[in-house]
Formats: sequence, C-alpha cells, structure tokens
Amino acid sequence: MTTTLITGANKGLGFETARRLVAAGHTVYLGSRDPERGRRAAELLSARPLVIDITDDASVAAAAKTVEADGGLDVLINNAGVEGRTPDGGVIGAGEVTADDVRAVFDTNVFGTVRVTHAFLPLLERSAAPVVVNVSSSLGSIVRVTEPGSPAAAYPGLAYPASKTVVNMITVQYAKAFPAIRINAVEPGYTKTDLNGNTGTQTVEEGAEIIVRMAQVCPDGPTGGYFDVTGPLPW
Repeated sequence: MTTTLITGANKGLGFETARRLVAAGHTVYLGSRDPERGRRAAELLSARPLVIDITDDASVAAAAKTVEADGGLDVLINNAGVEGRTPDGGVIGAGEVTADDVRAVFDTNVFGTVRVTHAFLPLLERSAAPVVVNVSSSLGSIVRVTEPGSPAAAYPGLAYPASKTVVNMITVQYAKAFPAIRINAVEPGYTKTDLNGNTGTQTVEEGAEIIVRMAQVCPDGPTGGYFDVTGPLPW
C-alpha cells in the first residue's frame, strides 16, 4: 500500500488529486490548515485528515510525527500555495509589489515547500519507492515568461512567478542530493481554483492529471524534471 501526503488538499487541485489517488489505492493524508475543513474533505474521500500549516514549524513537525507513528510515507505532494492577489482579486504588478507582498508568497510557496520536504525526508528515505511532487507553474519557466506571445509572458505579477522559479530550483537541488527519491516539479495548467480567483480555463480534473501521473512514477522514472501533461517543460 502506498501512503501519500498532499498539502493544501481540502479543496481544488489538492482535493481532486487526493480523490484520484484514493481511487488508485493509495492511503492518502489530506493535509489542511483548517481542522474542520480538512476533516469534512477527508470524509468525502475516505482519506485521512492531517492538520498541517506549511508556514508553521511546529505544525509541520507535529504532522510528521503523526505520519511516522502511523507507519511512514511514500509520496509527498507539495501542493499548497498562494498567488498573492489584491483584496479585489487583481494581480499585483511589478510596479506596485512590495517586499512584504513577495515575502508573504515566498513564505508559503518557497519556505513552506522546504519546511515540509525537510521534515518528511527521513520518512521518505525509509520508503522502497519514494516520490516527491512539487506543484509549480509555467510562470516559473523563464523561457516561457520571456517568450513573445506566450500566455506566461502576459502575466504582470512578480511574486508568484518568482516563487515558482525558486520551486523549480529547489526541485533540481533536492533531486541531485537524494538520487533514490523521484523528485519532480509539475505544471498543472491554468486551472480554475480559489488561488487564482477562479479565473482559470481548465477544470481541476484536467489540472490534476500531471500531478497524479508524477505521484505514481516508477523507481526508474524521471527525477529532477519539470513537466506538464504533454511532457518536459523548458526551465
């Protein structure tokens, strides 16, 4: 039985990924900051609720102890993330963004990813087939963002793309350091979720496809890569 933890899984891409992996036979820890929302979501899927705030050291440490006590972990999906929009739902452009705006996004997308990965690495190293999936974005691709005419090039924000570029580098460096673990970054596409104010053009079912696929990668599968549903992406 494969045991999987998904952060930020009480809704959106995380919830759909959990649904698909439960259906595939995984024992899924459905990670959520809010205990009640996490419990309700887990009940709907026959998953295990796990309270985890990826911006809080104590919360992540407690979650790791819970999973360890229950038997360990095979797959970690770092899905929780924020975009950093204005209260009215707009994107904060490069001309208006402040250091505090960037810090708030990095605290979840970058530092949270490192915090969770660091805490669960000891458990993953005990697995016979460990996997880490970092949910990134095409906005983290410097090639795509600088490509004239590409959708990514039209995005005006600074904090979110910068955070996902860092997530891509984190992925590469962890993959080099831990060759026995399959560690990859994925781009789910412009999916309609609360993160982007439901402005996306894809369904969560479409967006979760690459996450689910890479969560089930074989021990001899790719590592240190960056993929969307069609294949490798340029850095």
